[in-house]
Amino acid sequence: MALTKEVIEDKIEVVDVHKHVGIRTTTIIKDNNEEVSRSHTRRVLPCRQNEYDGTTWTHTDTDISGESAEVQAICNAAWTQSVKDARDAYMEANSLQNG
Repeated sequence: MALTKEVIEDKIEVVDVHKHVGIRTTTIIKDNNEEVSRSHTRRVLPCRQNEYDGTTWTHTDTDISGESAEVQAICNAAWTQSVKDARDAYMEANSLQNG
């Protein structure tokens, strides 16, 4: 019995006006080269982390240094300065803490 595990990013997509990057990761378990299990996880990366301390907003680029080269390339292409600025403005205008 030889169990193997393969983890792949099989779907990467850019979604919504703020260009969030969605990543689906699939984990495949095989026993003697025959698939016995497959599961998926999903996560979403926003272009910025926006924080409000009650007085001041802080906008920080999302750290993608630990992502795969493919995800980094997609993020870098999608997350232009105008996209980041639009997300910052949206967060400030629509925050519950702001109004």
